[in-house]
Amino acid sequence: MNKNGLYILLGALIVIIIGFSIYTYQQESKPKGVELKIGEQGVSIEQN
Repeated sequence: MNKNGLYILLGALIVIIIGFSIYTYQQESKPKGVELKIGEQGVSIEQN
């Protein structure tokens, strides 16, 4: 594999790691409890 291929592979891995880190942070920072949504489909209640 040439250098350009290695750089592309390394860049893709870095992007995946950053994306997974952001996703995990957002999931961990969600408030615990009950979530109430009022929309066009009506009222929905979800327990976190």
